[in-house]
Parts: sequence; structure tokens; C-alpha cells
Amino acid sequence: MKAQRTRSQERILILLKSLNRSISAQDLYIELRNREQDMGLATVYRSLEALKLQGEVQVRTLANGESVYSSLKSDRHHLTCVNCGVSLPIDECPVHDLEKQLEKSHTFKVYYHTLEFFGLCQKCS
Repeated sequence: MKAQRTRSQERILILLKSLNRSISAQDLYIELRNREQDMGLATVYRSLEALKLQGEVQVRTLANGESVYSSLKSDRHHLTCVNCGVSLPIDECPVHDLEKQLEKSHTFKVYYHTLEFFGLCQKCS
């Protein structure tokens, strides 16, 4: 049974789906204010955490330690430069089949997975 979402969670989820990219909680807060949807920064963080636990959003940590959030419909993986921090999305995913196998063999519901490669981009190498 899915948990009922709060109005704040619903607004954040709609915004994340419309952006179709990863965004930090602070930038999400600014984006909400720019769209005249006042919400406190603490509420943004609490809502993102609840949506993550419900399996509605995914979070990934950048090389600089910052967490960025996205809707699950934007299931993308990344090549991240450890020097300049640029993060390039890649469309290939070699682990979707593994995810299905793990769900079956361990009776475990996977909400999302992340796959990230760290190295140097062309500009930095």
C-alpha cells in the first residue's frame, strides 16, 4: 500500500518530473520559490526523504559530496569527472537484468539503482 503524499511532496514530485534532470535540494527550493510555490527548505528536505523512502525519487551523490534528486522516470547513469565535477549522462544500463534477478532471488523490491563511473573528462585529461 502506497503512503499518501503530502501537498509538499506532490508539488516536489511534479516539479522533478517536469525538470527531467537531477537537482539539489537547495536548487529545488529556489526553483519552487521562483514558481511562487513557497515552501521552507526544511520541508523540501523532509519531503525529498519521504519520497525517496516511498521509491518515488532517486538520489545520487556527486563527487563533491552534494546530493541531487530526480524522478524515477529519468533513470540515467553518469560519467563523472573527479577534477571539474562535470557529470555526463549515459543511456546504457547493463544492470537492469541483474536487478530483476535480484528481486526474484532475494524477494526484494528494488526502487532504483545507480551506476556511476568516475574519472577524467576529455577537457581535464
